[in-house]
Amino acid sequence: MGKKKLLIVESPSKADTIKKYVGKDYSVMASVGHIIDLPKSQLGVDVDNDFKPKYITIRGKGDLLTQLKKEAKAASEVYLATDPDREGEAISWHLANALNIDINSKCRVTFNEITKNAVKNAIKEPRTIDMDLVDAQQARRVLDRIVGYKISPILWDKVKKGLSAGRVQSVAVRMICDREEEIINFTPREYWTVEAELSADGKKPFIAKYFGRDDKKEAEFENGEQANKTVEEIRKSSFTVEKIKNTETAKNPPPPFTTSTLQQDAARKINFQTAKTMQTAQGLYEGVNIGGKYGTVGLITYMRTDSLRISKEAQEEAVAYISETYEKEYLAPRQYKTKKSAQDAHEAIRPTNVFITPDSIKAKLTNDQYKLYKLIWERFVASQMAAVVYSNTNVTIDADGHKLRASGTTVKFKGFTAVYTEGSDEAKEKGRVLPNLSEGQAINCTKISAKQHFTQAPPRFTEASLVHELEENGIGRPSTYAPTISTILARGYVVRNKKQLVPTELGFVTTDIMKNNFKNIVDIEFTAEMENELDRVEEGKQNWVNVLRDFYPDFEKNLETAMKNIEKIKIKDEESDVICDKCGRKMVYKLSKFGKFLACPGYPECKNTMTIREGTGVECPKCGGEILVKKSRKGKTYYGCEHSPKCDFILWYKPIKEKCPVCGGILMETRGKNPKIICSSEGCGYEEKKKSVNGNDG
Repeated sequence: MGKKKLLIVESPSKADTIKKYVGKDYSVMASVGHIIDLPKSQLGVDVDNDFKPKYITIRGKGDLLTQLKKEAKAASEVYLATDPDREGEAISWHLANALNIDINSKCRVTFNEITKNAVKNAIKEPRTIDMDLVDAQQARRVLDRIVGYKISPILWDKVKKGLSAGRVQSVAVRMICDREEEIINFTPREYWTVEAELSADGKKPFIAKYFGRDDKKEAEFENGEQANKTVEEIRKSSFTVEKIKNTETAKNPPPPFTTSTLQQDAARKINFQTAKTMQTAQGLYEGVNIGGKYGTVGLITYMRTDSLRISKEAQEEAVAYISETYEKEYLAPRQYKTKKSAQDAHEAIRPTNVFITPDSIKAKLTNDQYKLYKLIWERFVASQMAAVVYSNTNVTIDADGHKLRASGTTVKFKGFTAVYTEGSDEAKEKGRVLPNLSEGQAINCTKISAKQHFTQAPPRFTEASLVHELEENGIGRPSTYAPTISTILARGYVVRNKKQLVPTELGFVTTDIMKNNFKNIVDIEFTAEMENELDRVEEGKQNWVNVLRDFYPDFEKNLETAMKNIEKIKIKDEESDVICDKCGRKMVYKLSKFGKFLACPGYPECKNTMTIREGTGVECPKCGGEILVKKSRKGKTYYGCEHSPKCDFILWYKPIKEKCPVCGGILMETRGKNPKIICSSEGCGYEEKKKSVNGNDG
């Protein structure tokens, strides 16, 4: 038997999927992400020697690297099939060096989707490692390391231990702080509008809004006195339909998802945080066993992309599906133009096989996978469908020289909305229907009133709107959005209030330090231009060392000045009502990477800590303790006994105080659009529609 070929990928689950495609001639191993990187314990960059990185084998990866070397030595050929982006290219380069593979040999294999054909075709066409991509990743890694490792110790010394600065995260925190300052400094302006409720021939009433008198447009009034004076004048008037204008408008479908738009839509429509979106998408990309003729297959294309391009084959498949499923007027295949700044190496995010519909494989997916796959599948199919056509009616009503306007919208042709609607479109889809009216027709006014309004402060950022803002300003790249948001939350610069991102005192303090001492690092334009520089490295138009040579001298001066000028700042910990059971002090809230906890303010004399207890008021059926709200290490909420680990009782849905009417077991509230109350006892099967018992599950 001849030697096997070795194929190295990044993740074990991807390796499991690919093994089924490549057959007995190949062994498939996973590097489990980076195997070689900069050391954690030191800067690892020689700033005096052209920023030469000091690469080491990552702690804990030594045995794996030894195994990879052994397999590579025994293999007839080695193919490096890490992810198709800068990070993946760098991992392949590190592997090639570690395994003594000539980087100029055709050892690099990339595929945009993990399907049998894509993998087999990629192996047939290996290429050399793209050093421009590697250099772009090196430049980003070294730049981020210098910024993080040089500024963070200053924050530790002047503010508190455990803080960090970062090239992208510091700009994100600044954006959130700046928005909060806008909200704090916002002065509402009062204004008034006038609305009339009108009816014609006893038909259903409709609303018309005042917009002026004769030729003078005046939709708003400064105060109630002006508005009420107009109301009194109009009330005495007779109302006539002066003009009816019917128009049609068409709206084209949105393009297939990029990383950014997927994160935004998943946040708006299925309430996913960015980290959860990427984690779930990774699983869909790497492969799911859906059984039948497909077996284990990657269901979506690579999920880190800012390209809108789709392959000819994928488009032809979408055309075939739409033609089979809908009438011919619903079909309108198209390609979308990608932004100039986008990396167009691979496609938009789409299903690998459009004929694998979400509902056909629902039973094979987790609930999260199903929701996200459905979103991706629907958006892609919709992108190749016809525009939605709206029929719009605008009616001008005369009330003795005063003008009012009513408008109605109905959907004339569903087009792509037969499959998918964007979050912002949903209100419009319901339509506002006006009764049939004719010009010159007299109508009745059943009610008229003046309404007071106040201008609103700009909204706080949500994860979705922050991702949109970062992308619009050219800050970061698709792979950075989710970890950036996770980091600023973990460091305590920002907290979540429902969906809103709210800066903490710590966030404001560190942002002020950065603004005053490292202006460029938190400057949006400077950071965006740095991203452009990194893109030029990737395109082979810029030397990565020159990018760092240009950046470092001014940065070094700022570091020296900052150490001298920044005074120590004491941030008071938030006090709790919990008394330390060891020394009697009131405990304070602290933050770790696993979330908030309670600590004694008497540290280091008293080192007492406690977890924050959030009860449900429901008794554990096993031991009588209270069932508490808990978080797993990955941040998932579950419900477990207070006596854990002695008592192993847990639930994944929120328990309620009422007992099951059938078996007396614990009832739970399910989540989602159609929440139910179900029994937790195995085999009981009791369920009912959710009442407003304990409110929504948090």
